[in-house]
Amino acid sequence: MLSAKSKQRLALLLELLVATSAAQAQTADDQGSLAKLATGSPAPHALSIFALPAKKLFGGEKSPAHLRASAIGTYALGCLAGAQQLPVTGDTWQVMRPSRQRNWGTPQLDSFLERISAEAKAKAGWNGFLVGDMSQPRGGPMKTGHASHQIGLDADIWFTPMPDRVLSAAERETLVPIEMVKNRTTLNHDVWTESRDRLIQTVAQDPQVARIFVHPPIKAELCHWAKGSDRAWLAKVRPLYGHTFHFHVRMKCPEGMKACKNQWEPHPTDGTGCGKELAYWYSDAPWVHKKPPPGTPRPKPRPPLTLAGLPAECRAVVAAP
Repeated sequence: MLSAKSKQRLALLLELLVATSAAQAQTADDQGSLAKLATGSPAPHALSIFALPAKKLFGGEKSPAHLRASAIGTYALGCLAGAQQLPVTGDTWQVMRPSRQRNWGTPQLDSFLERISAEAKAKAGWNGFLVGDMSQPRGGPMKTGHASHQIGLDADIWFTPMPDRVLSAAERETLVPIEMVKNRTTLNHDVWTESRDRLIQTVAQDPQVARIFVHPPIKAELCHWAKGSDRAWLAKVRPLYGHTFHFHVRMKCPEGMKACKNQWEPHPTDGTGCGKELAYWYSDAPWVHKKPPPGTPRPKPRPPLTLAGLPAECRAVVAAP
């Protein structure tokens, strides 16, 4: 007998086929509907699938799409085909919160984490990575947490070093990470060590890395610590909310993955991001939001992102066995 998940996937496949067949049968005067279906705005008969919140479709998946490995779309709007699961324990890494089923990525991300964690031990004296969230089995939006991590090229690495033993299943779910900052402007110097500076430098200097996100005081510490002429790696390290106990590594799109869209941002004006870009995060601007005048109607909440709002290739990712 088919499982409930298999029945759901079969129904999705049938509905997608019906929607496509119906659109293809339209006359030349009604080709707009076919175009809308292809670009993410389906015809009315397909709405039962395309109107579902994408985070429910992708957040409920427990297995990868058995398709050719591909990061599809952008880091915050896409999905993942042919994902590979990072083993929960390696020589220089251990996966945290494995019950969340977020230790999936492109094969390139898995290989990168295995390699860079070993390099960090050799170059920075970092014992090993405690790996937090990567992506879901099929990428896509998550039910809770990140806006990004959708295409298998992002990973969170704790600033807490891996211990000299294998953590138990219970410890992986409950261990509390060490906070590196006291507030939005102050580093906790009681816990920060130079090995963490060297750790970030080692990872940032890797050519496969596009970005590293850290809390603003950590960026400021790195700017103060880095000396000499080799400071270009600092440009990859960007301050961002919420990265108080971990740093977020983002890889560039792997070669040959044509559906993957690299991140683009202006290069820091001073070449390091230690100038006005960092000063912005030490101002109130990113943190304080002005309240609307009294009597202003509350804006309507945005409708949830649906499958129709993701790249068209993500439909095959959801429907694949």
